[in-house]
Amino acid sequence: MTSLGEAFRARSWLFAPGDSRRKMEKAAASAADIVIFDLEDAVLDAAKAQSRTMIADLLTARPADASRLWVRVNPLDGPHTLADLAAVVAARPGGIMLPKSRGRADVERLDHYLSALEVAAGIEQGSTKVIVLVTETAEAMFTTGSYRGAPRVVAMTWGAEDLADSVGAAENRNPDGSYGFTYELARSLCLLGATAAGVAAVETIQGDFRDLAGLRARAERVRRDGYSGMLAIHPDQVEVINAAFTPTLAELAAAQEIVDLFAAHPGVGALGHRGAMLDRPHLARAQALLASGGRA
Repeated sequence: MTSLGEAFRARSWLFAPGDSRRKMEKAAASAADIVIFDLEDAVLDAAKAQSRTMIADLLTARPADASRLWVRVNPLDGPHTLADLAAVVAARPGGIMLPKSRGRADVERLDHYLSALEVAAGIEQGSTKVIVLVTETAEAMFTTGSYRGAPRVVAMTWGAEDLADSVGAAENRNPDGSYGFTYELARSLCLLGATAAGVAAVETIQGDFRDLAGLRARAERVRRDGYSGMLAIHPDQVEVINAAFTPTLAELAAAQEIVDLFAAHPGVGALGHRGAMLDRPHLARAQALLASGGRA
């Protein structure tokens, strides 16, 4: 099991289709914290073999970026996953995104595959990280709390489109554009599952990449809820996401004030501050905010 889950932080996770070297290079040159070369939804079956080679070549050509260049492989219940892994692991991607995970058993199976391929390639066993897509099927909704201690997992994210297909829904949004109850439930279960597992919670994509104002509002809202990053489908979304998940100077100053206040009163469980009562959960949130802002 990797020990990096709790410490792993990334704000923006940018997808790039694995069948386009130009788009992958553009994504890699962006300010995204993580770039995910996609072998699943973005690539037709007939193009998967060529895309694997293209991704492996690009990973090999950019060793300095290795830690931030990840690959989304195909689901474990299909015919492509082993071929995906065999093609890309030796090129040392920073991590693997596992789609349509049905629960902890899928991660454990992926770990076995990765371990064998790492040993064969002379890579440190266990060093390839994993982010799991945990709500893409109806079955998976019931296992979001099963990932605590799962090998390699450093982050969890969720998806609404595949879930809608899984349940046979005609639409996953309300008339006002917000997600329907089932999909808000998926978001909550992902957050709770990630928290229980001690790993990062990553918000799903916003499909309308031109609506940057809407993206900003949504990203800021889910950060307040506890999410630490968000998936992106276009480079224009990256700057907005990075800003939304970066604490402001005012937020950092307020958090530092709370930490300093408790430090000045050791052994005290609750303190009055600016007309409000602060207790230990307020201190914990302030410390977490400072850590996420690089000021542990």
